[in-house]
Order: sequence, then structure tokens, then C-alpha cells
Amino acid sequence: MSRLPVPPLPAAALALIPLLPTPPPLAAQTPPPSPAPGERLPVVRHVLGNGMTFLILPRRQAPIVSLVVHYPVGSVNEHLGNTGIAHVLEHMLFKGSRQIGTTDHSLEAPLLAAADATRDSLLAELARPAPDTARVRHLTDATAALEDRAGAHAVPNEYDRILSAAGARGLNATTSYEATRYFVELPANRLELWFVLESDRMRNPVFRGLGTELDVVHEERRMRLETSPGGLLRTALLATAFQVHPYGVPVIGHASDLEHLTRRQVAGYFRDYYGARNAVVAVVGDVDPEQVAEWAEFHFGSVPAGSPVPPVLAREPEQAGERRVTVEFDAEPRLTIAWRAVSGLHEDAPALSMLASLLTAGRTARLYRRLITLDRSAIHVGAHLGPGFAHPGLFIVNTVPKSPHTPLELEQSIYQEINKIKDNPPNPADLVRIKNQIRAGDYRRLSSNLELGMQIAESEAAFGDWRETFRLSRRLLGVTPADVQSVAVKYLKPGARTVATMVRKGSP
Repeated sequence: MSRLPVPPLPAAALALIPLLPTPPPLAAQTPPPSPAPGERLPVVRHVLGNGMTFLILPRRQAPIVSLVVHYPVGSVNEHLGNTGIAHVLEHMLFKGSRQIGTTDHSLEAPLLAAADATRDSLLAELARPAPDTARVRHLTDATAALEDRAGAHAVPNEYDRILSAAGARGLNATTSYEATRYFVELPANRLELWFVLESDRMRNPVFRGLGTELDVVHEERRMRLETSPGGLLRTALLATAFQVHPYGVPVIGHASDLEHLTRRQVAGYFRDYYGARNAVVAVVGDVDPEQVAEWAEFHFGSVPAGSPVPPVLAREPEQAGERRVTVEFDAEPRLTIAWRAVSGLHEDAPALSMLASLLTAGRTARLYRRLITLDRSAIHVGAHLGPGFAHPGLFIVNTVPKSPHTPLELEQSIYQEINKIKDNPPNPADLVRIKNQIRAGDYRRLSSNLELGMQIAESEAAFGDWRETFRLSRRLLGVTPADVQSVAVKYLKPGARTVATMVRKGSP
């Protein structure tokens, strides 16, 4: 989930393969002897005493520096009662600190504390079996009034304004199932300004304007999930496929949890899991590694380490048969089919990724050719592994029928094409085409400093080695036609699938 529109990134091989980093090649496969181009990058890794890691990559083509701060904390680390907190925190970190975003924090702080105490009373009243509606209305109004009085001392968007005045572009943040990241690009001669501002908000964030920001998140949820056909169907699919694992909960959280979230919860969550030990910073561009390391020590060396990110121990039980869910909505029909699959760490993940590309990546892909070119029964078809990477997920195929064709008609066509692969391994020439695209993508993905920073930071945070993100291509290049056939037989079984269909309200 992004706070602002995410700046466009180069269309490398990311349409074919996940962005997330991956583990080393499998012993059973023989990767190409030469490393992927990205593995040879002159990255300097500098770790502070508090555990904060800096990956510094000099690239002097232009006097610009891309900065990415990656925390391996996302919605899978939440639980019922605080779902959506990582995404809310992503928004709130742009509100500033004790020095930034306020005219006088000494006057603001007691008003925020009073607002929190009043909101606690409001939530306690709402939790009663029969809440007093008059008291609820009074406490709601009192909380809003205190927030407004505190807001009189706030300076909106000051963090953004300071960086923009220094020539920053692309200031943004995203939250996913398994990570939160903040990023920006700056002129190289203003780099230390970022160190000053970022270390300040890591030490002294002030989560001002919580009520207003929760309204923003509610509106975002409404637009992305509640009134979006694709969002509605995806939410229903994941909730049906995952009955235990947090992959079944939207990254943006449940509406009821957002309504009851408190500033104390947000501050505590930040203090625990967004400390230095969990932060990986990528600095890519026109930089001097020694200077960056010196600034890192000076500005971030005293930032509290925080706690380790808690492990996700939930395990989805074995599925006992096909599951189906139908969503009624005033929109064109849609269909999504998902089979229980594996995590990105699993030895079968490369073959499943290749199967997804074989089915839908390009005009010659099997499902594209069948549904869109030949039958003209669909206007869209796509396949991918998801919804996250670190835990067992799904092999997902989604499609939109072209009237007068129906989801049921497309569903049968999809099964027919998959069964062909189960019966006979794919043509090696089809895999060669995909692998050539992957090889070309290995070079294209290096063209953007920001994109490169995101990849190496994510890889370092997930696996302790920034190079792992570039080894995915080597794993994919080792996939054979027999591997693709094998995973199709092993995972794409009727009893392991969930089918989500959207129909118009009132349809039979």
C-alpha cells in the first residue's frame, strides 16, 4: 500500500519474476557458471553497532542519490485486533518529529496525551454490551476537539516540504505483507540532509493527526477493496483460501480494527519493530562510501536497536477439497482460481514461476493465445505466485471474460490448457523464449538506481545477503520442461484449489 502514487519503475523482467529476493540455487539444479550481472556490483556493506545495515553502491552517471529504508515488518506480523497497523504507521511517519512538523511540541504534547486518554474512554464505552450513545457521542466530539487543538500547533507536510525544497523527488512509502519501505531521490550534494531528517524521525517520531489519517486510510480501503471489483474479489479469494495464515487478511487491515486503533498502539509497534536492528538502508548513486559510512555512524549510531521481528508461526492446515466463493457486485464478471502452492524459498518455486510465465507472459503464452487470441473469450488473463513470498502461498490465475462469455466457460478452458501441460511437458523452445527475456531483464533491471536500491535492501533484509535477489534468474534458467510438468501435476489439483467468481447483483 502506498501513501502516494508510486513513481514508475523500469519494465525489466519483473513481469516474469517476483521482485522479492530468493535463496541460493538448488543443489539438484546446475546453474550457469558465471554470476548474474547484479552479483558483481561493487556494493559496500556497513553495519552499525546497533545492527542497522547500510548498503552503499557508487554509481556516478548523474549527481543523484536514491535512498531506500527497508523494514522486514508487514501485515503478516500483525494479529486480529491490530490489523492494518503497519500500513497506518507508514502514513504516520510522514507527520514529523518533536522538531519537524510542529510550531511548539511542548504545547502540542499534553493535548495529544489528553486526546489519547479521551479516546481510551471512548473505546471502553464502545466495548460495553450496551454502549451509552450519548456518552459515545460526547467522547467522540471531545476526542476530535482535542485533536484539533493539538493540530493548531502542527505544521502539515513539513517533512515533505523540506526535502522537496532540497530537490527531492519520488518521496514515498509502501507496505506489503512482509515489508515496509520508505524511499526518495535527492541531489548528491544534499545527501546529509536525509541523514539528519531520517535519524530524527527514527528517534523522535510524533504520530500527530491520528484521527485524520485514519479517515484517509478508511477512504483508501474503501477505494481499493470495498468499491473495487478486483479488490473485492481478491479479498474474498484470500479470505477463503487462508483460514489461519495472515495472508488471508488484507494488508490495509480490517475496518473494525482500524476504527479502534490508538496512537499508543502505533507508537509501541514502531518502538518495538522499527528500530535500527531491523532497518536496511540502500544508498545508490553519486556517493563516496567512506563519507556515507561516516554519516551513518554519526547520525544513526545512537538510534535504539528495538526488538527482533516476531516470527510468523501460523501454518495453514491441509485443504480438504475445492473451495468456492461468489461475490455479487455491480460490475462485469471476473474469475480467479488459486491452488495451494509453496513459498518463494521452496525448491519448486522456480518451476512454478516458469509455469506462470508459460501460461500468460506474452501473446504466445498458452492461456493468452487460447482465451484472447483464438477463442476471444477474455479481455485479460494473468498468472503469478502470491500473495507474499516468505510463506506458502498460492498459484493464482485471474481472468476477465469478454461478453457474452462466462466465468464458467473460461474456467473450463483454463483447466484444459493446464491438463495439456500435465499430460505432456512444454516445448523446450517456449522455455527458451522466456529464459531469453529473463537474461535481457538481468541487465535492464540495473538501469534504475531506485529500483536497484529496493532490490538489494529487500534481499539483505530477508536473507542477509544483497546478492540473493540476482540469483533468482539463475534458478529460473535451470528449470526444465519436465520440472514444469512435474509442478503442474503436483500442485494444480482440483482438491487444492479455491475458485472466486464475481457476478452482477441479481444474476442467476
